[in-house]
Order: sequence, then structure tokens, then C-alpha cells
Amino acid sequence: MTDDLTRIATALEALAAALAPQRPPVADALHGHWFVWSQGRLATAPAPRVSGLSLYKGVDAQRDALLENSRRHAHGLPAHDVLLWGSRGMGKSSLVRAVHGALLTDGEDVALIQVARSDVAGLAGLFAALSGIERRFTVFLDDLAFDGSSAEVHALRALLDGGVEARPEGVRLAVTSNRRHLLPGQMAGADADDPNPRDTRDDHLALADRFGLRLGFHACDQETYLAICAGYAAAYGLAYDPQAALTWAAGRGARSGRVAWQFTVESAGEQGISLPA
Repeated sequence: MTDDLTRIATALEALAAALAPQRPPVADALHGHWFVWSQGRLATAPAPRVSGLSLYKGVDAQRDALLENSRRHAHGLPAHDVLLWGSRGMGKSSLVRAVHGALLTDGEDVALIQVARSDVAGLAGLFAALSGIERRFTVFLDDLAFDGSSAEVHALRALLDGGVEARPEGVRLAVTSNRRHLLPGQMAGADADDPNPRDTRDDHLALADRFGLRLGFHACDQETYLAICAGYAAAYGLAYDPQAALTWAAGRGARSGRVAWQFTVESAGEQGISLPA
């Protein structure tokens, strides 16, 4: 009976191991150019589709500033942590990837590590993993926003300010957010029970001040939207109809780089032309 129970227990353990989700092996940060950090582990990621930098219309100054800062970082020169903030769909996230792709095309040995919002609390672990590695990294936090939690705000501020768990010298942050200060207008901590609401609010808003380079992305006007559409059409050999582009935007109630790309996808499909994956 004992032997039967042992065999059953062994079989159940083997079945549980087979059914358990397999975690990817920890990636070697010295090799590869695109990574993700999730649940305390570094994994390689396939190269995403990136647009040429010339296709970013209406954000020329932001594009050039990010490229210059990223190039300095790749060369080991002083460079800023960057906050890209502003309207949805104006290319903040895609520009971070496009600039990184441009650096790789130019032969720079730099890696981009994307961190999900839910894994921000684990940044100290990522920085510890990268400590001592002789390579340049951009840690990319996409669509970041806090609900006013002092613990999260202070944790990120501490990592940016320096200290025991500061980011390594070879690491810079690129953060995108729809909010200029990364926090909602009505601060959760500044309520009727807070004895010092102004201090609490200022403490939260000071987080954005830790970014040496802050780039604003604003909703585009009709001229800029049409320029983006025309740029995509020229780049991919598409016939271009400005009125159709305006009708497309009107149907979505917005003009943005994202809407322009969606119009491009629709146009390419109608014309039987393939786009980059």
C-alpha cells in the first residue's frame, strides 16, 4: 500500500510540473537588444515594428531631442532620464522604440528593456541585475501613471535620486505617460484627513522633476494629421486621398498619429499593398 501511495504521489507531482506554466529562462543582458522585465526575470523579446524617424511629423523637436539624448547615452556621455507626456496616440511609445531602432541601425550597442506598469515595484531588482554590466541600457516604462500611492512615488523617486538602490550608471529611464506629472489632478493623499495637503501634493508632483528631459506631445491639428498621413503614403507607395483621411478621422472623433496609421492600414488593405509586420 505504501509503495502504491508513493507512486501515486510521484505521478501527481510529475503531472503538476508538466501542467505548470513554464517561465522563460533568464536572458543574458550582454546579448540582444530588446528585452522585457516581468515578475523579476529578464527575457529577450522579438524586435518590434518601428517606423522611420522621418515619419514623425509635428513632433520634430521632441524626436530630435530624444535622439540626441539617447545617442549621448549610447556613447557613455552624460544623458537624462526622459519623460514623454501628453495626448494619446501622438507617438510617444513608438518614438522610444523608433529611436532605439535607429541607434541599432547606426551600429550602437545599446539595449532597451520594457517594464510593465505592474512590475514597476520590481525596478530595484532589475537595477541590481544590471549592476556591474558594462553596457548601456534604456529602461522603458510605458503608459505610466500612479494613483497617488506615496509608497510607489517614493520608491521611484529614490531610484531616480540615487542611493543604495539607485539605477546603475549605464542605465537611463524613458517613461511615457498621458499625465504631465504622472499623477491624477486630484491627489489621493490630499484629502480632508491630510494635515498638510499642500506638502503632500508638492511631494507627489516633484516626481516629474526627477526627469532631466521632459517632452510634451500635444493633439495635432488638421495640417499635421494630413502631413502624417501623406508621409505614410509616400513611405509605403500608397495612393493618397486627403479627403478620405479627413473622413476617417472624423469617424473616430480624433486626429492623431495613431489614427493616421490606422487610416494607412485601411488604405493599404484597399489597395492590396502589404505593410511591414
